[in-house]
Amino acid sequence: MNHIFARHSKTKLPFAAKGDGCYIIDTEGKRYFDGSGGAAVSCLGHSNARVTEAIKSQLNQIAFAHTGFFTSEPAEKLADLLISKAPQGIDRVYLVSGGSEAIEAAIKLARQYFLERGEQKRSKIIARRQSYHGNTLGALAAGGNEWRRAQFSPLLTEAVHTSPCYEYRGRKADESPEEYGLRVANELEAELQRLGPETVLAFMAEPVVGATAGAVPAVEGYFKRIREICDQYGILLILDEVMCGMGRTGTLFACEQDGVAPDIVTIAKGLGAGYQPIGAMLCQAKIHDAIAAGSGFFQHGHTYMGHPVAAAAAHAVISEILENDLLSSVRERGGQLRKALEETFGQHPHVGDIRGRGLFMGMEFVKDRETKETFDPSMAVAKKLKQAAFENGLICYPMSGTIDGVHGDHVLLAPPFIIDEGQVGELTDKLQSAVSAVLN
Repeated sequence: MNHIFARHSKTKLPFAAKGDGCYIIDTEGKRYFDGSGGAAVSCLGHSNARVTEAIKSQLNQIAFAHTGFFTSEPAEKLADLLISKAPQGIDRVYLVSGGSEAIEAAIKLARQYFLERGEQKRSKIIARRQSYHGNTLGALAAGGNEWRRAQFSPLLTEAVHTSPCYEYRGRKADESPEEYGLRVANELEAELQRLGPETVLAFMAEPVVGATAGAVPAVEGYFKRIREICDQYGILLILDEVMCGMGRTGTLFACEQDGVAPDIVTIAKGLGAGYQPIGAMLCQAKIHDAIAAGSGFFQHGHTYMGHPVAAAAAHAVISEILENDLLSSVRERGGQLRKALEETFGQHPHVGDIRGRGLFMGMEFVKDRETKETFDPSMAVAKKLKQAAFENGLICYPMSGTIDGVHGDHVLLAPPFIIDEGQVGELTDKLQSAVSAVLN
């Protein structure tokens, strides 16, 4: 069996054979605690009976019907459930197969919305450095991670990037968190004035930056100022909750904690919890209504959008989260995880920052805590940490290039919402062993 085009051609991977709650078991019987939920995907663990039964039941009805001809009950029910819990004004759901597709749909919808309104000059997206919005060309162009963008840059449309809201690295000694947040938020206004606001479609951001920066939340007040600027200049606010949404930070939509409602929000990963590939782009009623009153046709689509089996799985996932009050569990276990990390690593000479929300936590590694100097990229700290943890039976999500795509190392933790207090200790202990093996 050697015909798979693997992510890394020089790495030999074990075979995943079975899921058991928070664990994945390989064909040799080794158990791995899934401390990152893969890539913040497996929020319900790997053996949820309700979700698997929902999939089986739907397969017994109908597996697929193209949305050019039919809608389906699972898709309609999922949309109704999401809208009942969505931020204020969000009224429509566009179901796709993953996060990158959701971002592509958001960008294209933003463009068509303004075309329907007669504002043809609007074509630019403003996003933030070091954010990641997906690997398709449109999503990659919007994203601000240079390592992922560099070799494909000739293929990418032009995008503008402002500073991230990255308090550990960006806040000045004489600034309060609120002052820092306003300063970096106001970069958006400066860019709008430089470009001409009539040429800009939207500002796109992750409420909590995930993979490329390691669970970096914005400071209080940042997104409220961003919302004000978007409203003042008539551009759309697109929030990318593909990784941080669907309960990961302790509320179903991460932006609830920032007190803002976006014009468009994208979700995926935890929406299907890994049981089926699914994502969604949700938008305000005004955006849908502009299309409906104009051409009546959103010029975009994918073969598997609105897939009945995927929608049935996602409805079961969200129902499980809501009906079993797993959001409270995320907040409680998230507090326990933060405490455990701070007690274990708070004084570690090479841990500069511990951050995040809920069960979405990150640690940034430094050569020197006082100066925040990073390790030399040639040391491959993140790569070695991932391997050491995996050998010790822990799946976590380390990455390099935290600061600029080249310098800096962090680890992202996003365990299943069903993690118990004892497993919080297991995760922390195994991570400590890995960090000791690499950095001591």
